[in-house]
Amino acid sequence: MGKLIDKKDRFFIAGHNGMAGSAICRALIKNNYRNSISVRRDELDLCNHESVIKWFYNNKPEVVVIAAAKVGGIIANNSYPTEFLLDNMKIQNNIIEAAWKNNVKRLLFLGSSCIFPKYCKQPMVEEDLLTGSLEQTNQWYALAKITGIKLCDALRKQYNFDAICLMPTNLYGSGDNYHKENSHVIPGLIRRFHEAVLEKKSQVKCWGTGSPLREFLFVDDLGSSCVYALENWRPKLNELNFLNVGSGNEITIKDLAYKIANICGFTGEILWEKDKPDGTPRKLLDIRKFTEIGWSASTDLDQGLKISYKSFLEELKNNKLRK
Repeated sequence: MGKLIDKKDRFFIAGHNGMAGSAICRALIKNNYRNSISVRRDELDLCNHESVIKWFYNNKPEVVVIAAAKVGGIIANNSYPTEFLLDNMKIQNNIIEAAWKNNVKRLLFLGSSCIFPKYCKQPMVEEDLLTGSLEQTNQWYALAKITGIKLCDALRKQYNFDAICLMPTNLYGSGDNYHKENSHVIPGLIRRFHEAVLEKKSQVKCWGTGSPLREFLFVDDLGSSCVYALENWRPKLNELNFLNVGSGNEITIKDLAYKIANICGFTGEILWEKDKPDGTPRKLLDIRKFTEIGWSASTDLDQGLKISYKSFLEELKNNKLRK
């Protein structure tokens, strides 16, 4: 069977400067897809419907990946629910509509594992979508992503528009956000342990008991999965239009913390603040459907964490860390 995309196709990666978008660009180049167009944020406002439609008409991309989104932690989601719902829906709806109206050959929409119900059985399968209530802290972002999935599916079924979606688990790796307060668990721990070594601290405090299980995917494996799906996966009209993307492995937060402490050279004591919330006990994606069509992650956690720490040190050296 031939590939569903061609080396000569004209690619547009929305969000190409972000963590996920950058990894997708690297994966495309690695696989000799070099005909891509990009546009800076100050040149094209993805929230502006008329501008997006006009840009697509003028530039005629043939394969589109939507990695652009308004993202943030719990505080940001709680503080700006309107923006998280409205801006994300504007971005994805504008791009998806423009792609459809301008006869884009293939479109891939990136979602998130937060689309699944808060109390979903584990591991989470694709069919669990919309079977229960969402986690309240990020429901606005999740609702926007669900809308994107459904819009792609509606266009696929009504107009035969070739749109597919991938739902990645927790990402980490090059280009991560190491902000002291707004980062996710891996970049947050990397910064905390690195600074503890510099400050010669004998103890580091971590939230909760450390018992929750989490799955992590190295961001360059996500890039690889996007290229593979674009090349090889076209679901039938009666099948779901999205696949889970993960490593298939899980680790307790406590074991993760000790791994990162070791990589950063921290030899002191880790104190667990058991009065702080743990969050969901377990969150694991069922990735069998993607595995069955031939893709799997290639970067183990130890290797990925070492690359991540090296990336952190480079950003620190170049004064690119968010304060």
